Amino acid sequence: MAESIRELFFGGPSARALVETIDPRRTFDDVVLPPDTLAALDHALQLIRKHDLIFREWGLGERHSTGLGLAFHFAGPPGTGKTICAEALAKGLNRQLLVVRYAEIESRWVGQTSKHVASVFRAAERQNAVLFFDEADAIAGRRFTSATAGYEREANATVNVLLQELERFNGVIIFATNLAASLDPAFERRIRTHILFGLPRSEERERIWRAQLHPRTPLADDVDFQALADEFPRSGGDIKNAVLKAAQLATLEPVPDQAKQIHQRHFERGMREVIASADVMAQSLFDDAGPVAGAALGLADRVEGLQGEIATMAERLERVESGQSKAIERVTAEQGQTASQTAALAAAAAALDRKLRLLHWVAVGGLVAALAALAAALLGSP
Repeated sequence: MAESIRELFFGGPSARALVETIDPRRTFDDVVLPPDTLAALDHALQLIRKHDLIFREWGLGERHSTGLGLAFHFAGPPGTGKTICAEALAKGLNRQLLVVRYAEIESRWVGQTSKHVASVFRAAERQNAVLFFDEADAIAGRRFTSATAGYEREANATVNVLLQELERFNGVIIFATNLAASLDPAFERRIRTHILFGLPRSEERERIWRAQLHPRTPLADDVDFQALADEFPRSGGDIKNAVLKAAQLATLEPVPDQAKQIHQRHFERGMREVIASADVMAQSLFDDAGPVAGAALGLADRVEGLQGEIATMAERLERVESGQSKAIERVTAEQGQTASQTAALAAAAAALDRKLRLLHWVAVGGLVAALAALAAALLGSP
């Protein structure tokens, strides 16, 4: 309640509440990455360190008044090390890391979210900190080309402010996404370096398995990290969760605590539980048709329902248009207009309105048809 009152009368939460301030402890030694990704990160670090040389000593800052900041895009599946590397980058620069809190930034008041975005950038400038938008898809996604609903206009306005702040910002900012294509295309020219975080290869997975353990962790003689790496092509985040699950499973063995060890079977079961959890989150429906076909069936049902809703809405719009035309006729007649003038005015307004709405429904119908085709293709796949 107190936060709502603050937001209403004093312009929303403070900048401190909008970000999480982290004093970085992790370095690039704490993450296992492919050589090309590590090289790209090292190159990014060198770019930041040579920023003053380029824009001050070489005078390019006098030629270019905006876009002097260094924006980086970390793209890749979840659990591939993007967040750790953002912290390591800040550690290498001896700066704090400001992680944006989306739950605080998003506001139910019109225009307030954009103000929160501006406040975040001001906070990063004051602290000379690295600004980190984790899962940036939530705030920097593609803008709506035909914004009709209030939330669509608000989302577009937020992206516009974010782009403007990015142009003015002279510091270091990192956007992390699970899917690069989800970012609005306007970010492409404003981001200096795009770094792809792919799934680790077998030799890297083996190192990740080992890195999750402590020297005091009791391991049985049958543990084979290379076999685990070969059998489970998963991300570093999944491996971390599997190790913790394996440790929990080992503690349940019916032997004294001093004799308990983590065996290969514990690691294997831990990873299988991680994979099963991922399948649940993917909503694979667990039916005889298989996860892909099950998901396609669910999609087809939703598409069919959406088509029905669109048809119903179109009929309601037609009735509303008819009512509007009659209202126009009554009002203009009362103002002394002739019946022919009233009819012409109403017909022209209704025709224009119908054309605009028809274009909208054609676009929506095309999207629905594409989704239906996708569902049919998935159902037909083996």
